Amino acid sequence: MYNFTEFWMGIQRMVRLYEKMMREVCDGYRLSMVEVDIIAFLKNNPQKDTAADIVELRMLSKAAVSKGADALIQKGMLEREADPTDRRKIHLKLTKEAFPVTREIQKTQEAFLGLLYGGFSEEEYEMYLRMRERMLENVSNKKGERRKKHE
Repeated sequence: MYNFTEFWMGIQRMVRLYEKMMREVCDGYRLSMVEVDIIAFLKNNPQKDTAADIVELRMLSKAAVSKGADALIQKGMLEREADPTDRRKIHLKLTKEAFPVTREIQKTQEAFLGLLYGGFSEEEYEMYLRMRERMLENVSNKKGERRKKHE
């Protein structure tokens, strides 16, 4: 039987390592972890550029995203842009001042993945991707089942 404690501890160790590595970016640019998360999210997901997108997909609180976005705007790294078709919708855009940070974030993410997949053969990595995709499908299917039960 699979040990759930080991499973969750493994995930937590990966998250802590990522945060520790990202903390160097935070310290180097005097940014909070939420500010770095916002910059990374907007860089990696250009089609998802609202505070609501960040809240939903990064699972950060509305207050944290609002505070982080305001701080980045004050630092000149982010700007708000009204949606031309829906005035209630505000898009968040990185400015050129954020580009050095995005480069550091990308380097750090690549280093993290290098550590995570260190020693994997190409075949093992491909197998991992297939298994991960299957796990995500299993989760999506289960969420769909749960929705149907409540309808």
